[in-house]
Order: sequence, then C-alpha cells, then structure tokens
Amino acid sequence: MASRREDSRANARIRRDVVASNRVRSIPSPDVFAGLPRPWTHAPIFPLHFPWSVSVSHPLIELANGRDVRQAAGFRAAAAALDGAQLAAHFATEEANAPRLHEAGRRYFVKRSGKPATERKRNKDEEHLGAALVRHCRSTDSGLALPEDEGRVDLFDYQIRVKAGPADDPATKGIGRIDLIGVGPEDRLVVVKLRYVEPTATRCGVGDTPLRALLEGLAYAAIADANKSEIDSELVERFGRSVAADLKPMLLLVASPRYWELCRKREAQKGAAWIKEIERLAEEIERELGVAVRILGLKLEGDPGWVYGEDGPRLEGEPRLAPAWELGAGRVRPKPKPRPRPSAPVEEVVEPDLSRPVRSYALTESYTAGDRIDHPTLGSGVVQGVAGPGKIRVRFDERQSVLVHERPAPGS
Repeated sequence: MASRREDSRANARIRRDVVASNRVRSIPSPDVFAGLPRPWTHAPIFPLHFPWSVSVSHPLIELANGRDVRQAAGFRAAAAALDGAQLAAHFATEEANAPRLHEAGRRYFVKRSGKPATERKRNKDEEHLGAALVRHCRSTDSGLALPEDEGRVDLFDYQIRVKAGPADDPATKGIGRIDLIGVGPEDRLVVVKLRYVEPTATRCGVGDTPLRALLEGLAYAAIADANKSEIDSELVERFGRSVAADLKPMLLLVASPRYWELCRKREAQKGAAWIKEIERLAEEIERELGVAVRILGLKLEGDPGWVYGEDGPRLEGEPRLAPAWELGAGRVRPKPKPRPRPSAPVEEVVEPDLSRPVRSYALTESYTAGDRIDHPTLGSGVVQGVAGPGKIRVRFDERQSVLVHERPAPGS
C-alpha cells in the first residue's frame, strides 16, 4: 500500500515537471509584440510579464491583464510604450476574432429574469449603477448630455453578454461583459466602460488603473463593432433605434469623481504624467481607428448616488457627465533646478601691522585690528577685529580666539 502511494506521488511530480517544461517551451507568438520597439532590451517591460500562454486572438485583453498595466506604479510607463498604430493593429485582431453571439442562437439584449436588486452589495456597485443609469435614460427619454455640447448618449442596456461559451473557454478567456451600450451623436454606437468608487473610499480596486480600463474598453468596442449589424437589428427591434453602419463606436470611460481623484494621488503633480499618456493614446486611437474616446467623470447626487425600490436601483437625482480632469492636467511641469548651496563666507585674514610694536596682552589695554600681541599662554597673535563690546578676535597661527580688552583696572 505504501509503495503504491509513493509511486502515485512520484508520478504526480513527473506530471508537474512535464507541465512546467511545456510552459517554458510555449513561447508567445511574435505577433503579440507587433509594433513594440526593438531591441527587446528597450521594449516596455509589461509584455515580458504576461503568462507564457499568451493568446494572440485577443491581444487587447492580454495587454489589459499585463502586470505593469495593472500596477499603480507601473501603468504610466506601460502607457508611454504604446501608440495608436499598435493599438489599431490589436483592434483589428480583436474584431477578426470577436465572439459571435448570434451564431450560437443568443441575443445581446434580453429580458432579465429574477428578482431585481433591492439592497446594496459593494461588489455589485457598477452593475447596480449601470441599471440605474439605463432606467434613468428609459424613464426620462432624454439620455445623458456629453460635455462641450457634443450631444447626448441614450443608454439601452447594462452588463451585456458578448460570448456564448463558458467563462473559462480558452478561446474567449478574459472577455467579460460590456458595462453599458447606447447610441450617441450621429447615431454612433456607444460602448461604456464604467468605474465606481464611493465618495468615502481611500483606494481603488486592486489592479484597477485607467490604462487597464482603456484597453478593456477598446477590446469591447472592437467586439461590438464586429457585431454591429446584429446589435443594430436588436436595437431597432426592441428600442426603435438604429446605429450608423459607417462609423466606428464611441468609447466612453466613465468613472466616479473619487475614482479619478484616487488615481491622481498615485503620482506627483496630480498624475500629470499618466494623464498626458492617456490623453495621447485617446487622440491617437481616434486618429488611427476612428474610435472616439471620451474620458469622463460621472457626478451623482447622494452617497452612493442611487437607492433601491421594488423594481431595482434608481438614481437619487440628475446625473451629470463632465471631463475627468481639468484642462491642462496632463501638462508636466519640469522639475525645478536645485538651488546652489550658499558657500561659506571666506574669512578675510588681517595681516599684522609691522609699524606697530609687539605688545604684551593685558585685560586693561585697548587693541585694534593689525596689532601684534604676545599672550602668556597662547603665544604670538594678530588682532583681527572687534568681536563685541569689550572683546577682540585674535588669530594665533591657524586658529582664532576671542579675548577681552579695555577692562577697567582693579580697584579703579
């Protein structure tokens, strides 16, 4: 019996070694790193931290899950290493490999079964907020106004499933749900990536960085664009709205003001360095892809901003979209040049006046700069000047001493 158990353990160790060996030999395809600078020693560090079994089918999802993209201290450098051309190539790959829900006989917009949420669960905040935003748009029939008079966004559904297979299906691993879908200016399909942090929070979620939100949102925009005709047919059928077939989606990164505040506290100058990189990527994505990226803050009334009724969460007041940060927030101020330390003043040495005789030191005598004196203990010295009332500075070789003078004679 013991021998059989030992053999089983030995076989298990062998299987683990084989699996580990295969992982090491499973080198990712060079396509994953397309567009990255060479030589590799100058490449951004985050692709090197990916799992070895990198999927080239969904490069944006893989990028979003990279270690440095998820790190508060590393995502700025990861953003600086990306550019619009590289993301456009990955967007095309995501489109080509996008899951097709209709092919599995499923629909994007479905009637929700089950009892609506009647109480808050913190791990469901974004889902409940999404439900409240959709309910607001459906009940007011006015949508949400974009900043700078860009138009309005009408939201139709939240937590939209985009794949039919199981969550751990290797072909679609990492793909979740679209937070919100709507129609925006010029009937453009709108994909919303939503982030919520309550007003009293002291930190964001682990691995929850603006760059990760951007990359995930871009991946879902690619999936939605690949299935635009199917999404359009369902929108027309259920809501009577259609989307423009010739326009790429609009991607909205929407987060509570506290989320942006906490993200900006992570770096000096209120996050100016990472804001600069995110703004650059948003501009390059629009130029290269035609996907309009808007980075916004969602201002709500109350804490958390919604309440619960029998029919689910609803907003406490009118929601307002605003820019996530002020104009010029991405302007990095140069570090001030260090001020030169003030140099110690050079002490001026008074030379002896050879025209005056050497005098013996006495408390009652009066001395001026240049006088030569003979001290019974300190030796020969030269008076350098006054050190205060009744005091003089005297240099004896390389050191100075303070002596008294002009003292009244005893008994006078």
